[in-house]
Amino acid sequence: MGIVASKPWGGVFAEATDRRVEKFTESVSFDRRLYAQDIRGSIAHVEMLAKVGLVSAEECQQIIAGLEAIRGEIEQGTFAFRIELEDVHMHIEKALIDRLGDVGRKLHTGRSRNDQVSTDLRLWVREAIDTVNGRLVDLQAAFVSRCAADRDCILPGYTHTQRAQPVLAPHYWLAYCEKFERDRQRLADCRRRVNTLTLGTAALAGTTLPIDRHDVARRLGFEAVAGNSLDASSDRDFALEFAFVLSLVGEHLSTWAEEWILWSTSEFRFLKLPQAFCTGSSIMPQKINPDVLELVRGKTARLVGNVTRLQVLLKGLPLAYNRDLQEDKEAIFDSYDTVVACLEVAAPLVAGATLNRDAIAAGLDRGYLDATTLMEWLIKRNVPQRTAHEIVGRLVRKATEREVPLAGLALNEFQEIHAAIDPSIYEILGAERAIAAFQSYGSTAPQEVDRQIALWTERLQSTPTSAS
Repeated sequence: MGIVASKPWGGVFAEATDRRVEKFTESVSFDRRLYAQDIRGSIAHVEMLAKVGLVSAEECQQIIAGLEAIRGEIEQGTFAFRIELEDVHMHIEKALIDRLGDVGRKLHTGRSRNDQVSTDLRLWVREAIDTVNGRLVDLQAAFVSRCAADRDCILPGYTHTQRAQPVLAPHYWLAYCEKFERDRQRLADCRRRVNTLTLGTAALAGTTLPIDRHDVARRLGFEAVAGNSLDASSDRDFALEFAFVLSLVGEHLSTWAEEWILWSTSEFRFLKLPQAFCTGSSIMPQKINPDVLELVRGKTARLVGNVTRLQVLLKGLPLAYNRDLQEDKEAIFDSYDTVVACLEVAAPLVAGATLNRDAIAAGLDRGYLDATTLMEWLIKRNVPQRTAHEIVGRLVRKATEREVPLAGLALNEFQEIHAAIDPSIYEILGAERAIAAFQSYGSTAPQEVDRQIALWTERLQSTPTSAS
């Protein structure tokens, strides 16, 4: 009976918990990383209990001092974790009771583990969102930092992995800034829903005690207080949403990684990766492999898998709390750790890579990157778009047969296809001239790219990075 009574919920039980069940149900092996959030939430909770008169001011100070001492032991690595105490929350409470006796037993007044765990996880996710946001800013800054030096470099742009139109290199770098900016916006929007206090909803129905949940919310920096105790106790949609946003970050990282893997091959030769972010082969001495990029691409599978894992976990749970929800944390922790690890290597890799300008320039006349510019030149001369499309298609076929770029065709060859073509056509042929011809907002036009570089530089100067 003594063993049963040692459980915080053991009063009603006449039999001790089977050791196999303790091993099966424990979560402290992974949820111990919530210790700081648990202690912070408990301090705010007991301060509120003192304010409303459910504990005395002296008891409040004793509990806070005890919690701070426990925090120190955990951080110093001297705190003992045991599976029979199930989770980090019970470990901290048990340690407090061992120190303070009945005073420690008052901490759990007006709350349940259900709302306690939810609050701890919300505090952790809120901090995790801020960390990921800072790492994304680092990556955006790495791309922007390349723009000035790469301003005059023209790259072939692709659709369907076929050469399509020329683009300035900074236009490419800023495309990823846009993608990661949307990820940051999604994180901010997710944070708004995370930032709701669930503590004080207790097990599922609330409490008869005169607690002040809004006071706790202010102490913990929550912007809102959950308005329905059943909902607050039962859901983890905020965690699922966070996992989904992290998966989109991974998708964008994977797209970037895939492209740079291709660009670093001997076939493309567009890019030289920093060797500090590559590895070699155990058998082929010449190899410099893009393993970091491959792992960034590969780890995205974990992120997508964790979203599915959480969706399936939540899909069939009745109101209110169910122990299934214990399974949410490993997926969330894994997604967060994976994204942060990827972002930590992505920013210096972007900053340290070198464009192989000679190889890029040598191939710019391949693929007829100026064909669309030529079509639009005809449109400006009142040729219908579909007619202009056909004319240029025939010119490309002629140039292909002769194995020359469009600028390599003689004027009479142009005029055989369309008599109104005059010598000014040569002013827009070739990748450099095609780039100069762009005009539309958001395009790769040099003036537009310069405007966007200035915009992003100014934006990031006022945005805190992960080191801020």
